[in-house]
Amino acid sequence: MDAEGVKQRLLSNPLDSAQTDKKELKTRRFRRCKSAPLAEAVPQEANLHGSIQHSESILGNLHPSFKRVAMILASYLGFGTMCFYLVRNEINGEKTNNLLDAVYFCTVTMTTVGYGDLVPGSILAKLLACGFVFSGMALVGLILSKAADYLAEKQEILLVKALHLRNKVGPTEMLKEIESNRVRYKCVTTSILLLLLIVAGTTFLALVENLDVVDAFYCVCSTITTLGYGDKSFSTEAGRVFAVFWILTSTICLAQFFLYIAELNTENRQRALVKWVLSRRMTNVDLEEADLDDDGVVGAAEFIIYKLKEMGKISQEDISLILEEFDDLDVDQSGTLSLSDIVLAQSS
Repeated sequence: MDAEGVKQRLLSNPLDSAQTDKKELKTRRFRRCKSAPLAEAVPQEANLHGSIQHSESILGNLHPSFKRVAMILASYLGFGTMCFYLVRNEINGEKTNNLLDAVYFCTVTMTTVGYGDLVPGSILAKLLACGFVFSGMALVGLILSKAADYLAEKQEILLVKALHLRNKVGPTEMLKEIESNRVRYKCVTTSILLLLLIVAGTTFLALVENLDVVDAFYCVCSTITTLGYGDKSFSTEAGRVFAVFWILTSTICLAQFFLYIAELNTENRQRALVKWVLSRRMTNVDLEEADLDDDGVVGAAEFIIYKLKEMGKISQEDISLILEEFDDLDVDQSGTLSLSDIVLAQSS
């Protein structure tokens, strides 16, 4: 009996192994599209095994769009400064240095802070202010926010590296961690930067503008929220030099922070929906809806598409567009794509 049992196990092992290999091969085939691009992106994103090169990841290799944003901002501030400098005698309020006041007025106009310490006093100055406030809002909303988002993404790898400093985490695991918690890390990074800007602004106003701590914090809050009551503002030359950079950075940082909070809330709701979809049991109705080709059975690809539709990640319109592209590439109308199909599609 023992010999016969051993013989049966020896005969059954190759079959079990073949079935297991077939299942693993099938699983790898569906997961390859997810894992392969991730592995290829490792050398480009960061040097996770060695030391982080700050000059290369942050300043040394700036994205072309970020350079374009810097050029547009410099052009806006330069042109605005020139215009408001030419009408400097038609601007009323607390003045320090003519050129500095022009840059300062351009900055508070662009960010819609509007303290009221400098106001246009003529028709020409008012028309210039109207033009620059609309163009400045567009610049902040459409361009500078993109640059801030880009910088936040560049700091994600530094934050994740610091969080896993004691753990030996490989590049693939690191990038998976970033991808799965991207918005959360952006919120953390932006909140830290916002806190630093609030502390820096409060300290500067208290030390340089001679405000008490409460008034300094009050001025900071009214500034970064673009409320700009005007009873407290930057009135010295040193204060306005600081304000040109600080106001622009802090107002955009606060706007990005609330944007990331909204994105995080949306992402949490999406994850809750995904969890519900994956935990819900399939019914006969679900099986009929998932059967795209009406053959009475649901394959792995059909099941994946049905679940993605339930999760709201794709729509029927997306599927139709992809099928149209597939039909265009399937030159021989065999229902599958081969190298000859791709060559023929490219040559036609």
